[in-house]
Amino acid sequence: MSETARSVPDASASDPRRWRALVFIALAQLMVVLDATIVNIALPSAQQDLGISDGNRQWVVTAYALAFGGLLLFGGRVADLWGRKRAFVIGLAGFAAASAIGGAAQTGAMMFGARALQGVFGALLAPAALSLLAVMFTDAKERAKAFGIYGAIAGGGGAVGFILGGFLTEYLDWRWTFFVNIPFALVAAAGAYFVIREPEGGRNRSPLDIPGVILSTLGLVSLVYGFTRAASDGWGNSLTVGLFVASGVLLLAFVATESKVKAPLLPLRVVTDRNRGGVYLSLGLAVIAMFGTFLFLTYYLQVVKGYSPVKTGFAFLPMIAGMITGSTQIGTRLMTRVPARLLMGPGFLVAAAGMFLLAQLEIGSSYASVVLPAMLLLGLGMGTAFMPAMSLATHGVQPRDAGVASAMVNTSQQVGGAIGTALLNTVASSATTSYIKDHIATATSKPQQQLVQLQGMVHGYANAIWFAVGILVLAAAAALTLVNAGRPGAASFSGRDEGEGVEDEVQVPVVAH
Repeated sequence: MSETARSVPDASASDPRRWRALVFIALAQLMVVLDATIVNIALPSAQQDLGISDGNRQWVVTAYALAFGGLLLFGGRVADLWGRKRAFVIGLAGFAAASAIGGAAQTGAMMFGARALQGVFGALLAPAALSLLAVMFTDAKERAKAFGIYGAIAGGGGAVGFILGGFLTEYLDWRWTFFVNIPFALVAAAGAYFVIREPEGGRNRSPLDIPGVILSTLGLVSLVYGFTRAASDGWGNSLTVGLFVASGVLLLAFVATESKVKAPLLPLRVVTDRNRGGVYLSLGLAVIAMFGTFLFLTYYLQVVKGYSPVKTGFAFLPMIAGMITGSTQIGTRLMTRVPARLLMGPGFLVAAAGMFLLAQLEIGSSYASVVLPAMLLLGLGMGTAFMPAMSLATHGVQPRDAGVASAMVNTSQQVGGAIGTALLNTVASSATTSYIKDHIATATSKPQQQLVQLQGMVHGYANAIWFAVGILVLAAAAALTLVNAGRPGAASFSGRDEGEGVEDEVQVPVVAH
């Protein structure tokens, strides 16, 4: 194929407004990531106000996770079809409307519906945001800076949610954890509408793969819901097992369908690429380890150490600082100099060292000597690893596949989060129950029994965190063995050329600025 047969626009050279556009893309990403944790802090107050039962309160989290996780691939494909800018603005407007409904909720059902609606528009917004970065920043150094900022927000935004959620719940009202999204969304949507200029020729105008949409959505919903049920009802529960079996059958059918249809929802070339497959796997594993640990640390600080919601939020600040440093100072500076695996692998191992420190937690552990250094290491490692991973996840895809490749990043994180919460919760609960059963007989007074229960809780957390250490080591091994891309000095667009019907690869040289 000749050099002129396919032209790939150098968006970074042609669009002088790309850095202003990054501000609004980053703002939207911050809103989506914040929403994953900010509502958790407000949940007890909202439950009491709306009369939601203990059995149903999980739906505040689950309704969002099911809609978001189940529809991400569809959202990414719609972004490729409609155009990322249009999908981005519509996603923001819809997210703001859903947040307004959630903040005004008068019943539990209204709250659950609002959360599901947030998930639907989040599934459109998140892949559109990441794919806009992928097509707007093609120069290696600029791409590194842009993804460094994006990676820091993606990694640290959840912890910021704890702080903001604590402030809003403690000093205003739980409803503001929803209403706060509205100004974020309106500013980002207005800025995107006037500033973002999407490169021409990057849309995928093929008809929607309806069987693929149905199979992938049902398969992912079954998988996410299965892990949610496992956390509450146990792994041996008949419904839990049934959901996992259904998920396996549906996703296998999805893969078979995608290999045969002319315009697949998820072109298999996106995930079978060694580097992208390695990124999706290692990111998913890392998020499994992180999500459960966030939950344990929140409970440890509030229940065991007696921190207020606001103080708990501030206790997460060192991790945010570590993520920002790792992403913008280490990852960004080294991404154009060393292969991505030499940032991702060591980054996950540094995070594993932080987890190792957290596994030593006891009731009397000092924040300064155990939790603080552990959070710094966690943040530093994750920030360093996430930054090249986010960039490599869309590196080398054809522009028409950028949306669905971006959706796979979010899918691996969303599914990883559901797995992590369920898996580590189950490990912690089992260890806690066993500890209390073995030690409660020796506790003769009520204060001693309460002490045993707290010790059992911390023992359970420590056991689960040991699992997280192992999972992060697996993430490092996956990155080091599967990711073999060199320094990102050229953008590689590979896949089937529609005009010639042959497999080809075009190396697009990047102009140094």
